[in-house]
Amino acid sequence: MAAETAPEKEEKPKAVKLLLKVFWFLVSEWFVIGMGVFVALAYKFPSVAKNHGHIRADISIQYGAVAIIFLVSGLNIPRQKLITQAAHWQAHVVTQAISFLVTPAIAFGFASAIRAAHNSDINQWILIGIIITGCTPTTVSSNVVMTREAKGNESLSLIEVSVGNILGAFITPALVQMFLGKHTGFAYGNPTNDISLQSLYARVMKQLGIAVFIPLFVGQVIQFLFPKQTKWVLAKFKLAKVGSFCLLLLIWSSFSTSFASGAFETVSHASVIMVCFLNVGLYLLFTVICFLAARCPGLPGKFHFSRPDTVSIMLCGAAKTVALGVPLINAQYGSTSEKVGFASIPLVLYQGEQILVAQVLVPIFRRWIEREIAAKKLQEQADLESKKAPVEESSADTLAVSEEKHQESTSASGYSSESGEPSVVVGTESTESK
Repeated sequence: MAAETAPEKEEKPKAVKLLLKVFWFLVSEWFVIGMGVFVALAYKFPSVAKNHGHIRADISIQYGAVAIIFLVSGLNIPRQKLITQAAHWQAHVVTQAISFLVTPAIAFGFASAIRAAHNSDINQWILIGIIITGCTPTTVSSNVVMTREAKGNESLSLIEVSVGNILGAFITPALVQMFLGKHTGFAYGNPTNDISLQSLYARVMKQLGIAVFIPLFVGQVIQFLFPKQTKWVLAKFKLAKVGSFCLLLLIWSSFSTSFASGAFETVSHASVIMVCFLNVGLYLLFTVICFLAARCPGLPGKFHFSRPDTVSIMLCGAAKTVALGVPLINAQYGSTSEKVGFASIPLVLYQGEQILVAQVLVPIFRRWIEREIAAKKLQEQADLESKKAPVEESSADTLAVSEEKHQESTSASGYSSESGEPSVVVGTESTESK
């Protein structure tokens, strides 16, 4: 009796497969979709999340959500990896130099060129926002996630975003003062026009100390005291995604403030379109500069980075953060100032556009790294085979010598190798004759 065959698993219809692919794609891109949803909410209900609005975003989001972002960062940064990557000073020099020297200078150059064109359609406070965007440090959560997806050096990205945001609290206000000085043509946007420099730094340090430094320090202390429990909580409650969601809240608040102040309605369409295209161009330009700085053939060996390190440098060096940038803008101009809405437009648009462009670049970076990994595996296999070949030859020679010795010993033991009969041994007496 023939054995009954197990029923074959029914294949899902093509329409169902397509819907599942679309569903999982949307799930994987939840941050980009969420950003679009929150921008739409900010446009429709700007009074909800604006500064001093219904939910008091200047406190609940500017302090609360930002504090959660940096608390999660503190919990998520492995202490041992932090110590190891902290010694990688060459990467720190390249990344932070690009972030605080190269990108601000380029952003200032483009803003100066646009101002020199004397185009009445371009809002002058948009140019201030472009300069401030160039001066802000790298973003926090999205860099680490994208570095992981691209198979780059995730630990290096963690240390770079931490170092960048800590330095940015001190360097960014100083850069803004330099680029908005009396002889630059942008003195109208200098925040010290309304308050003194000491008061400016006091306001910045107060907000960043409460929202950035203390949560980051607390996160590191908790991780040091309870490493296993911290790791379990991070995985169980998906705290990395909680941090990303808080970043969406910050974007929501920024757009709400801009819409409520009439910034998007006041500025011309030409200004917004110009900023959108300029942001994409700047991000790609910064990425190319980071690549050349990390892989330039003429540089010393210590400054020629591996592919995973290069990807980390490109994603961190080109990015700009809303998490620290918006609190800095609020701290410098005051959360009640209408200037906040105008100056925030380039930064919040840059944040969204850099994520969209990076989503396109990440698969390219991943394939670039995977090709190197595959090439290394092939080289290792070739090296193993080349090592095995001499061993096989030597073992074959040893086998041949042992066979010769065996034949010699066999003929000497009294047997003929041809007939297999006992041979006569001269000089030996027979026991029977005795």
